[in-house]
Amino acid sequence: MTESFLPHMNGVTGSVLQILRHLERTGHEAHVLAPDAVGLPTEISGAAVEAIPSLALPGYRNVRVGTSPAHRVAASLRRFQPDVVHLASPFALGWRGALAAERLEVPSVAAYQTDVAAYAARYRVPATTGLAHTHIARLHRRATLTLAPSEDAAHRLADLGVDRVRRWGRGVDAERFQPMRRSAQLRAAWGTETVIGYVGRLAPEKQVEDLAALQDIPGARLVIVGDGPSRPRLETLMPSAVFLGHLEGDALAAALASFDVFVHPGESETFGQTLQEAHASGVPVVATGRGGPLDLVRMGIDGWLYRPGDLEDLRMRVADLAGDARKRRAFGAAGHQAVQGRSWASVCDQLLGHFDEARALQAVDAGARARRRTRPDPSRSIDARRWQRYVALGDSLTEGLCDPGPEETLRGWADRLALLLASRGGLHYANLAIRSKRVRDVCETQLPRAIELRPDLVSVLIGANDLVKPRVDVTALAAELESAVTRLRAIGADVVLVTPFLPDRRAAGIYAARFASFATALAGIAARTGAILIDTDLHPTLPERPHWGEDLVHLSSRGHRFLAYRVGEVLGVPHADALGALDASLHDDEPISAGLWWRRHALPWVWRRLHGRAAGDGRVAKHDDYVYLGRSRAPRGVSVG
Repeated sequence: MTESFLPHMNGVTGSVLQILRHLERTGHEAHVLAPDAVGLPTEISGAAVEAIPSLALPGYRNVRVGTSPAHRVAASLRRFQPDVVHLASPFALGWRGALAAERLEVPSVAAYQTDVAAYAARYRVPATTGLAHTHIARLHRRATLTLAPSEDAAHRLADLGVDRVRRWGRGVDAERFQPMRRSAQLRAAWGTETVIGYVGRLAPEKQVEDLAALQDIPGARLVIVGDGPSRPRLETLMPSAVFLGHLEGDALAAALASFDVFVHPGESETFGQTLQEAHASGVPVVATGRGGPLDLVRMGIDGWLYRPGDLEDLRMRVADLAGDARKRRAFGAAGHQAVQGRSWASVCDQLLGHFDEARALQAVDAGARARRRTRPDPSRSIDARRWQRYVALGDSLTEGLCDPGPEETLRGWADRLALLLASRGGLHYANLAIRSKRVRDVCETQLPRAIELRPDLVSVLIGANDLVKPRVDVTALAAELESAVTRLRAIGADVVLVTPFLPDRRAAGIYAARFASFATALAGIAARTGAILIDTDLHPTLPERPHWGEDLVHLSSRGHRFLAYRVGEVLGVPHADALGALDASLHDDEPISAGLWWRRHALPWVWRRLHGRAAGDGRVAKHDDYVYLGRSRAPRGVSVG
């Protein structure tokens, strides 16, 4: 599954084409899902190409974004029955592919190739950088394995909470890109002594306008290969430069080999394929010292890296090479030698190895899921369980803020879940959650009381109040929570771990990386302890405004109902999905005005913070002991106090 494909040619498309050729050569069967576009082939390298409905990308009328729903993608995968799903630079279509692969229990390998968050910032699209990071994190956490093209990209993914990251670079076509392609005819046409060249899209994220700082280097001329929405403005900005438009194949190889210095100013490159092709062509490289170029350019050996954003440093590095033919030849020869071991054949063989690893990891994951879905008695499945004592731990979300009940009480998702569970024959239920509490409060105060109650089911939704602090150690936080889960599992209780979540609001984006990292840690806790993980990322509608209360911080009644039914589904409550749909159709929430929000929620919160107070100070749990839900009397032998 690829976000970009023919007829639009770019780094993602080029990689997919090389992978398909290698799969065909090595006897594997492939099937391609790609955004529909005029000129999209129906077959290539022995692989059928399935067109997915798409929309044009703003600013790129010829670039399409796949819009197919996950169920259609799942149906396509079900027909082909793949051993592994490769997600090439996933974002929109790739997200649906990751969900579909998980639903079918097929391993998926996601190749991180495009820094979408950086692109969003450059284009100033409505999706903020924070929200883009959130999406990238949840997508790659869905994948069985993630491939990062550079060390910098791997660190960026780790900062977003993505684990199972492996390094996988890109190959270079050393037969096509080589020094012998240098053309005296082209150089004569360009009419200059020294050629400073660029190859790539002419778009904001590539920062091609920075090349204007090189226009007046003595004896040099800019030659720019590529096309895109920025071309008219760039031609005005750099009137002396030669713009060749889009080139490919041998024409591109000849132009690249005819450069004296290759310059790439983009700061959002996860790899930098054109840098490799320049080196293969025997041309020294000057690139920004950020992202993929850090792995490809060896300072003072085959090129220079300049300080990001420092155009004086850029000019100095380029002028150094432009004025020294002997140094250019030495740097070019070193770059040419460096890429000789990076053929597409060897890189694609590495990819096949990653596919094998993903299949092995999928088997491990399937085993972990099976263990999480069994009680201490392995002969009973999760669908057959009937719990008798349920205790809910957490903060305001589990207490039920913004979900009013009768007589000024609060309900909340845990109360609603308890009613669902009680429908199967009665239930003893305690809710120890208190607003504003943190992981430490759960572990030090709520946990001991829960153990006294000897539950056979415990839900834990905690961490949001910790994650929005100015500083937080996610690893230490998760370790503390894992200790609590381990103690609960030791007394024979099933534990439901719910990952904290954020509303779909611009301000929430600054915490996205922390929440993603913590969710990844909870997945690890569940796998190690046998807890039942409720990964809220699997429900992308939960952050939407109707699911959030008037304070824009807590779930609304609709949101609490939604979460209760989703957890009920996982716990095997009969017809939970159908009941949830019916419940949703009978309710609607009224919006709150911005002025009322400030008076009722924002200003009181600021006052409490300034005075070192929290909303939960002095409060006690609403159900510190068991209450019985159900029509029948308490079963014999069940402790109620």
